[in-house]
Amino acid sequence: MAFSGEGKVWMNGELVDWADARIHIASHVVHYGSAVFEGARCYATPKGSACFRLDAHVRRLVDSARIYRLDYRFGQADLRRAILETIRANQLKACYIRPIIYRGYATLGINPLPCPVDGAVLVWEWDAYLGAEAAEKGVDVRVSSWTRVAPNTFPALAKTSANYASSQLIKMEAVLDGFSEGIALDTAGYLSEGSGQNLFLVRDRTLYTPAVSASILPGITRDSVVTLAREAGYRVREEMLPREMLYTADEAFLVGTAVEIAPLRSVDRIPVGDGKPGPVTREIQRAFFGVIRGEMPDRHGWLTYVYDEEASLREPAPAPLTSEGR
Repeated sequence: MAFSGEGKVWMNGELVDWADARIHIASHVVHYGSAVFEGARCYATPKGSACFRLDAHVRRLVDSARIYRLDYRFGQADLRRAILETIRANQLKACYIRPIIYRGYATLGINPLPCPVDGAVLVWEWDAYLGAEAAEKGVDVRVSSWTRVAPNTFPALAKTSANYASSQLIKMEAVLDGFSEGIALDTAGYLSEGSGQNLFLVRDRTLYTPAVSASILPGITRDSVVTLAREAGYRVREEMLPREMLYTADEAFLVGTAVEIAPLRSVDRIPVGDGKPGPVTREIQRAFFGVIRGEMPDRHGWLTYVYDEEASLREPAPAPLTSEGR
């Protein structure tokens, strides 16, 4: 969806008009991709607007900033409050949330340290990332010719703008070839992830997902799916997965904040299972959408209600994501 061009953006502690949320063309981030960011969602529920796993998203943003030595003067609690404040200021019942921390305007050169560290929070209305029918009918994907980064090149555990140059190549290749998404392999030829989603395969009612060592971003939705699947009695295995498992899986699906849970209908034009979303995928979808829509009990405290003043003042949860935890 195109931006409306209206509303408010939080920038370094102040709410400014959307049209005035600008940076200089000589800002370091424009030339070198020196930024970390997050993607989260706020959902309309029967109890009001609620952000899904807000604390986990803000914690990962702060962790990413630490890896890249982005010493921002606003901490985890400040950013949490800023997100809730921005949603309220825009009077949105449901929205996508994009906080970003970046190197600003001072000088240009590879060394980013002389440049100031700035931040912003954007919110906007955004529907299903892969289309309205993706969750119901599934999507067609291909294995990308682009591999994910090798260990000790870019930090895959950080959600940084620079890493998404690779994602753009994967996405464009897939779309131009008539697919919805691309699945990247790691440098050893094992399954990694989509352009911006984690991958799950189902074989004999066991769920498989690539290990963190396969250059994946350990997604927050991924962690949620692992939790929900185990609660439903399924075995979940996190390990290195060969490419051919894509073609022999009974079911497969992508997960992430933007895509939510999207079944795979085919891979490289080979049907996944019978070419329709399978029963395990459907059960996981029902559990996930039930929580985020406020239709099922929030047993894990994943929802933060935007207009709940106590929730707004509450300090963010200190616990980091586990290795099993986009």
